Amino acid sequence: MLYVLALLIGVVAGLRTMMAPTAVAWAAYLGWLPVTGTWASFMGHWITVGIVSVLALAELVADQLPSTPSRKVPQQFGARLVSGALAGAVIGTTGGAMVGGLIAGIVGAVIGTYGGAELRARMAAAFGRDLPAALVEDVVAIVGALLIVMAVS
Repeated sequence: MLYVLALLIGVVAGLRTMMAPTAVAWAAYLGWLPVTGTWASFMGHWITVGIVSVLALAELVADQLPSTPSRKVPQQFGARLVSGALAGAVIGTTGGAMVGGLIAGIVGAVIGTYGGAELRARMAAAFGRDLPAALVEDVVAIVGALLIVMAVS
């Protein structure tokens, strides 16, 4: 079950790069994820929560702009892999399976990146413009991340 949740948080990272670490940081900060005393304890610090929250909000705003680069360009794709790996590893750490969580998070990020890009393109074509598709993607990422961290806790 832990690997499935790590995979799913990776999918969220593929949809929205900063949403996965933000959800994990908030869950650690609120005590939902038991990371105290592990390598991931920094995720529960208020500074980490603040930084990743600001970055997640900035990403949500930037994604609505017409000049947003493709999520498949190397920089965007690499950031999504790192984000999925970090969030998956933190979730894996809660069950003593950091490496497995890290790998599941990376696989999920690949799935979320490529599957999300395809789905967003189809939704944008159906809506006739990109903004509604981006908003749907935002809602799915936010709600998904919250449900995943609640399931882990």
